[in-house]
Amino acid sequence: MILGEENVLEVLRIASVGLYLGDEEGNDVLLPNQYLKENYSLGDKIPVFVYRDSEDRIICTTEKPLIYLNQFRYLKVKEVGPFGAFLDWGLRLGKDLFVPFKEQQKKMEADRYYLVTLRLDDATNRLMASNKINRYLDLCEDQEYLGKEVEILIGDSTDLGITVIVEDRFRGIIYHNDVNRTIQRGQLTTAFVSNVRPDGKLDLRFEETSLQRFDSAESNLLSLLEENKVLYLSDKSDPDDIRDQLSMSKKMFKQSIGKLYKAKRINIFEDRIELIETE
Repeated sequence: MILGEENVLEVLRIASVGLYLGDEEGNDVLLPNQYLKENYSLGDKIPVFVYRDSEDRIICTTEKPLIYLNQFRYLKVKEVGPFGAFLDWGLRLGKDLFVPFKEQQKKMEADRYYLVTLRLDDATNRLMASNKINRYLDLCEDQEYLGKEVEILIGDSTDLGITVIVEDRFRGIIYHNDVNRTIQRGQLTTAFVSNVRPDGKLDLRFEETSLQRFDSAESNLLSLLEENKVLYLSDKSDPDDIRDQLSMSKKMFKQSIGKLYKAKRINIFEDRIELIETE
């Protein structure tokens, strides 16, 4: 069983305090009664999160934490103690997640959210959080990521764009002119890698840049016109209006209506586009 991860363990025995679960290597761990969601029998397999309780004993829970081992998430500081800060990581009945002062970029403050990663301290075999993010991020040297759809964690806004953590491994950025939807810091979503930079960081876009993506946008726009006959947007519309109504960048919108116009499927006016009815 691995601390900080979900483990699927087998019920070995039933006790007054809960269930004892085991793995294939002969390790066992207690699942206390307060975490039991249903009645279990010997031999049942249960997915549980394994961690250490307030008395430093290895224990497990059916609750799902806000962060797992080696992930990056924004978590809220509940309190600051003499040796570090304690984070709310979503375990109602478990102890809070500890961030030693040595793992903080700057001293954390209560009730504020910080970007942290969950790690296993090799020296103590205890789970801890770290706010020193760069220490745990890799440089991407694999050009096979180019064009790939990846999971991202939305970070802070800078002068250039929105910083993101990619696949819990790499640092990336989505430039402001490629942001075509409402996003929030801490949100998990997906994006497409548009550039693997020489410095090992990634440039990303929310929209796939392939011809298939443009074809899909054109098809969706045509379907919308077939339903409504007219759309009060044009190539002169504000990018924010296009984004709000279609979740599409102005560049993609202009390319889509250009193809539809050449195919004689629409007419383009100053303030709208209209479907050309076909027999």
